[in-house]
Amino acid sequence: MWKKKRIALVAHTNKKQDLLAWTRFNRALLAQHELYSTATTGALLEQELGLQINKLRSGPLGGDQQIGAKITEGDLDFLIFFWDPLESQPHDSDVRALLRIAVVWNVPVACNRASADFIITSPLMTEEYERFVPDYDGIQIAVGGSIDYAVRADSADSWGQATDD
Repeated sequence: MWKKKRIALVAHTNKKQDLLAWTRFNRALLAQHELYSTATTGALLEQELGLQINKLRSGPLGGDQQIGAKITEGDLDFLIFFWDPLESQPHDSDVRALLRIAVVWNVPVACNRASADFIITSPLMTEEYERFVPDYDGIQIAVGGSIDYAVRADSADSWGQATDD
């Protein structure tokens, strides 16, 4: 059964034109889904595409964290984030936190047009997909020497496999 995807669209200043060009090309497909964005990018997308965008705060004012919160709550299916690796951002820590949250919660992330094309043309775009989410409820974080590692209280790793410890 086909399910509408909940897609976050975010771009740094130097990458907004790339995201706008990509979304224009994929407008018909994006129109079939629920779209979220940070404030400035969302306003540009609404104006350019004529589609409804659920706009959150601007990235530096908490929008990246709002998107991260939606990921942790299971309210987003994937993230298209055209970030600029060559330009320092005043909210770099927020950007790193957002990317970390997406990886922790196993949410697909596209950081450029090529990876966005791969995600949006995947057969999974038109299918129901239940992504695997590790069970973090029973995990305790322990620090051993200089290495951080996760230990489950029931002596299994985060993937449910028994450990030798």
